[in-house]
Amino acid sequence: MAVVASVTGVVKIILILLGSMVVLKYLGQLMVAKRNIAEQNRFREEQNSIQKQKQHFERNKGKISILRNVNPRDVKDVDFEEVN
Repeated sequence: MAVVASVTGVVKIILILLGSMVVLKYLGQLMVAKRNIAEQNRFREEQNSIQKQKQHFERNKGKISILRNVNPRDVKDVDFEEVN
């Protein structure tokens, strides 16, 4: 059995393939952009968290706090050093 391909059929297949390639290309770019935006948001949240920790440490620098209901294994003892 011989298969005969028409010119219009071949052109139609080529256009379908090219169209699907273009759609996949744009979908790929959209997915990369979405991933980059999510990564930027995560980075900003990390930076904000670090900044808040720095501000908290600067505010409480030199202050003494008494911890209640703390597991003794989680506490680190610090030796006293005299400052000249």
